[in-house]
Amino acid sequence: MCSVMGYLGICNDMELFKEGFSKTESRGPDDSRITDTGSGLLAFHRLAVMGLTEEGMQPFELDGSYAVCNGEIYGFEKLREELKKKGYSFKSDSDCEILLPMYREYGTDMFSMLDAEFVCIIYDKEKDEFIAARDPIGIRPMYFGYDKNGVLVLASEPKNLTGLCKKIMPFPPGHYYKDGKFTCYCDITKVDSFIHDDLEAVCKNIHDKLTEGVKKRLVSDSKVGFLLSGGLDSSLVCAIAAREQDTPIRTFAIGMSEDAIDLKYAREVADFIGSRHTEVYMTPEDVIGSLESVIELLGTFDITTIRASIGMYHVCKAIHENTDIRVILTGEISDELFGYKYTDFAPSAEAFEEESQKRIRELHMYDVLRADRCISVNSLEARVPFGDLDFVKYVLAVDPELKLNKYGKGKYLLRHAFEGDGLLPEDILWREKAAFSDAVGHSMVDYLKEYAETRYSDEEFSEGIKKYDHARPFTKESLLYRDIFEKYYPGQSEMIADFWMPNRSWEGCNVDDPSARVLSNYGDSGK
Repeated sequence: MCSVMGYLGICNDMELFKEGFSKTESRGPDDSRITDTGSGLLAFHRLAVMGLTEEGMQPFELDGSYAVCNGEIYGFEKLREELKKKGYSFKSDSDCEILLPMYREYGTDMFSMLDAEFVCIIYDKEKDEFIAARDPIGIRPMYFGYDKNGVLVLASEPKNLTGLCKKIMPFPPGHYYKDGKFTCYCDITKVDSFIHDDLEAVCKNIHDKLTEGVKKRLVSDSKVGFLLSGGLDSSLVCAIAAREQDTPIRTFAIGMSEDAIDLKYAREVADFIGSRHTEVYMTPEDVIGSLESVIELLGTFDITTIRASIGMYHVCKAIHENTDIRVILTGEISDELFGYKYTDFAPSAEAFEEESQKRIRELHMYDVLRADRCISVNSLEARVPFGDLDFVKYVLAVDPELKLNKYGKGKYLLRHAFEGDGLLPEDILWREKAAFSDAVGHSMVDYLKEYAETRYSDEEFSEGIKKYDHARPFTKESLLYRDIFEKYYPGQSEMIADFWMPNRSWEGCNVDDPSARVLSNYGDSGK
């Protein structure tokens, strides 16, 4: 996955910088380097995925300018050939080596040219200034804060900045930093005009664009694996990949030892697509025993994120410990584009679209954060086909009337797009969705709630929530998570906007638990 850090000024405490940087070594265990540019520091922990030779180690340098990047740049070969025609030469096969030549040629316009999930920090020697940027969805993480002298510090995770900066905030997705300010280069949720094609034309484009999004993410110099929950989204990613590969793909599923909902469906998909499938089981002791570690690695207090992270953390840990896989494809971001159980309650197409855009803008604090941390802490790299920029822009621009659940089945457009394709069994293609945190076994969430009940009396709960003004906890479970969060990230709750909950203003969605199983339309999702 890699880890980057930048100190955008003269550093007066190198040991404190090194201490912060060392906290994310698991993101890049292959090699580490800190480079003094003369005007500040650039640091890099490497997880070698593309361009595996030593020449692919960062920072990259060009005539005294430097760059570090945590990312994947798709189609970089074409950009590299164009740069070669302009007289640039390259030492490695790393996709990120093109960044310095691109910046020299195009300046900040380069960021909107990248088909990538990335964060980067560039030091421009000629102008003696730093520039930084983050991809439009925020799939790759970056945070910022100011030290006691007002120097801007950037890092892959907030844990890098605790002790260095008083206030830590996420670097805004789709923005670049230059000349002391953040500038938006791409608001991916902005729709200039809606697409009013008929249903079949829209579904064909969804089919083709998702297929292309998966294919480009299969390109890797390291081995690739797949998380397979047995739900629609991850099953489609795995099935598309299996069709594109000459050898069986490797899939991994996780569940509670006693009541995992999705394991049987994951097994059905694996058998159908012919993957080499591995099942991982969790016990109640695993769930409670890893809770504090999971919250620390996540840097969040959000209930949904934490619940869903426990299973993902354990399955990625098993992959890291038992295989030589380095890249993991996942099914995140589909819900925010096509709808989830609570969006069935959207009062209008306009309300659905507003909610979808809001969720995409905030994804970097929730599902995307979860996937990044659970995967990277286990020295793996996450790739998210549903987050393909072309795919996301297209789906957001589809007439929201088509995306409303008027079909008696959620995510109808996505299901219909692959109907008749033969990629998946019909019962999987049309199966009702179960929330991942529930699908690993309803008992997991029940264990967490029961554990929280043992930690606080009713009086302690009433007093405990008064400590917090921002995103005030509202259940004993949420108070437990917040108290643990504050232990590791004291006073930094504003890194997360609020709780990831159904839209309470919609009729049927005013609930006190984020799980879809508390909604009246959950139906057969948990079976």
